[in-house]
Amino acid sequence: MDSREMARIAVKALEDKKGEDIRIIDISKVSVLADYFIIANGSNTNQVQALVDNVQEELFQAGVEAKQVEGYNTASWILMDFGDIIVHVFSQEDRLFYDLERIWRDGEFISTQDI
Repeated sequence: MDSREMARIAVKALEDKKGEDIRIIDISKVSVLADYFIIANGSNTNQVQALVDNVQEELFQAGVEAKQVEGYNTASWILMDFGDIIVHVFSQEDRLFYDLERIWRDGEFISTQDI
């Protein structure tokens, strides 16, 4: 499965659980880490964990397992590494604090409708 299809599945999983302010950044031309960063936030700890659970479930059903998941217990910033895509799910406060969109502004921002 290509990285764009993985990103599409992850975005839909986030949308299905009402993830807030979902952003996709194509970092393939500026980094070897991954092709896409997907960033979203939830309104509380339970929602953040539900967003992560849904992304993992939907990608698993598509045949893709996370290589690593960090931060699940605290649920303020959960990072899911699927190789070609990296999904970041934040609490509202931590998303503002870490501001990944600013850090990765050299990447290409893609609309969720265009993925």
